[in-house]
Amino acid sequence: MMRRAGLALILPMMLQSANYTAERVTIDNIEVIRLRDAATQTEVLVAPSFGNNAYEMTVKGKRVFWSPYNSIGELKAKPTLAGNPFLAPWANRLDQDAFYANGKKYLLNPELGNLRRDRNGKPIHGLLVFAPEWRVTNLRSSDSSAEVTSRLDFTAVPQYMAQFPFAHSIEMTYRLSRGALEVETVIHNQSSQPMPLAIGFHPYYQINDAARDQWTVGISARDHVVLSNLLIPTGERKPVSLPNPLSLAGTQLDDVFTNLIRDDQGNAEFWVKGRQEKISVVFGPKYPVAVIYAPKGRNFICFEPMTGLTNAFNLAHAGLYKELQHIAPGATWRESFHVRVSGF
Repeated sequence: MMRRAGLALILPMMLQSANYTAERVTIDNIEVIRLRDAATQTEVLVAPSFGNNAYEMTVKGKRVFWSPYNSIGELKAKPTLAGNPFLAPWANRLDQDAFYANGKKYLLNPELGNLRRDRNGKPIHGLLVFAPEWRVTNLRSSDSSAEVTSRLDFTAVPQYMAQFPFAHSIEMTYRLSRGALEVETVIHNQSSQPMPLAIGFHPYYQINDAARDQWTVGISARDHVVLSNLLIPTGERKPVSLPNPLSLAGTQLDDVFTNLIRDDQGNAEFWVKGRQEKISVVFGPKYPVAVIYAPKGRNFICFEPMTGLTNAFNLAHAGLYKELQHIAPGATWRESFHVRVSGF
């Protein structure tokens, strides 16, 4: 603990280049990292002690990330999903209070009080949505970007290891460059067995220049995953039959897609557009699954990069999912997604 505290003390409070700024600030008595790109008037605010969430991204003062609140103080006082929540060690739902890994069944312990549940009582979104254990390890700006890297040592927290006994660490970098935000995640498996990987993000986006039912959506996927009435994949997939682009007028989505349509670099792009404003979310090659969530009557849409299907651990054990990713003992997994805006 002393070593980490010392590291925090030597990190500069502010780094600034001609265009890019990376700085520590205090908002509502909470330490926040502010990244700025002056040329595009883009600003990103990250709260390391609140799940390392980039809870706000604005361009020319207009929100890109959606939140029901106007400040980090309100969000932390009444925690809810907003901004860019990180979902780990599993994203979305498990079909029971247990999961399978490497042929063994691991039971979750509800008495620890760190399980989130959906409306049907299923464990959802892992353990780290609001995790306070993230520590800033690098804060820098240059002529090309402003960025912050934070680290969470999963292994050091007994109540996490009790639920998911795979020793590992996570580093996340938010990198702002030319008005685009890169979210890079690096996971190092410190355990003696392969670590199953079913993480993801649940970012909330909003368009400001048109009502929600005037938004159009681009879906870069070929396959639509069939879900049960509990929103758990059945193992069946169908070709995507939705119009592309899709109008949100009279439409709601809480759907899982795979077999993504990718460019020459292996990236898949999903987007939402109003009159002029457009937000594109670009998934790197190791995010093979997309969840799109756009409920009726809500002024947001979520394009969620996922490393695996909902309930991936248990589907794989049942032989219904062949694409579950693993990190070998001692190995490192790395991937990014990008948020790009235009017309703001």
